Amino acid sequence: MPAPAAEGRFPPIEPYEHGLLDTGDGNRVYWEVSGNPDGKPALVVHGGPGSGSAPGARRLFDPARYRVIQFDQRGCGRSTPHAADPATPMDRNTTGHLLADMELLREHLGVERWLLFGGSWGSTLILAYAQRHPGRVSEIVISGVTTTRRSEIDWLYRGVGRFFPEQWARFRDFVPEAERDGGLVAAYARLLEHPDPEVRARAVASWCAWEDAVVSLEPNGVPAPYDARPPAAKVAFVRIAAHYFAHGAWLGEDELLRGAGRLTGIPGVLLHGRLDLGAPLETAWLLARAWPGAVLRVVDDAGHTGSGTMRAEILRSLAAYAAR
Repeated sequence: MPAPAAEGRFPPIEPYEHGLLDTGDGNRVYWEVSGNPDGKPALVVHGGPGSGSAPGARRLFDPARYRVIQFDQRGCGRSTPHAADPATPMDRNTTGHLLADMELLREHLGVERWLLFGGSWGSTLILAYAQRHPGRVSEIVISGVTTTRRSEIDWLYRGVGRFFPEQWARFRDFVPEAERDGGLVAAYARLLEHPDPEVRARAVASWCAWEDAVVSLEPNGVPAPYDARPPAAKVAFVRIAAHYFAHGAWLGEDELLRGAGRLTGIPGVLLHGRLDLGAPLETAWLLARAWPGAVLRVVDDAGHTGSGTMRAEILRSLAAYAAR
């Protein structure tokens, strides 16, 4: 059995199977599988929305015990069509579409039940899927809890500006006041559809500068993680994120908290950084109270981008579920 490497993760592995899943509406969702073909199925649900899957996530799972499944949500990563192309329509990229894609992938791979792992936006998608298909979920591990309530979106793109008033003023003032109908996030979503590529590019840069400011105080985080992305990946991330957040992720306010009782019988671990300014601990705390069987572990040295301690807690949680 492979042992975790010195930094706490398992050695790098490559997928043994991959493909493009035809959703039937013009989208093709990239997926890949690594680890043990006969191991415990685990689905990695990436964040963003629109960040794409990361090879490093495989190293959190014991490859001898887990069958690790990853996919790129619509419009990002290696899925097609890609949201970096302005001609790619966004009307078929909603939370409902992503949930259907996850269930289609489960059926395609012949999985009866799977563990769900992810964080940030990924946790919202995990919770929505598990509440819709509780019989298909064996366990849940979340690092960085969000439910994408409108109050959470408002905090991330306005409220937390009290800690970064200069940076938030730049983010706000990029959009002329007369064009902020429907809110600032909705205004950015419209700019990302602007016919002028220069306007779109400046909107992407402004959005990423704000995201980087929000995580800039995290002592163990990665500096400027949003602006450092490759150009196409950065455009897709911002365009998809603005699209989803402008619509409140097509979820009712408090919907996932109110529906947490549907998770009864599903064991879960909620890991959340106490220093997470963009997604404050309160949401994780409320979810833990509403979800019977969930355990909340607060990581004191982590923010939204994690820490070595957070990674160790993820490894511990996944190891504990490997034998179930």
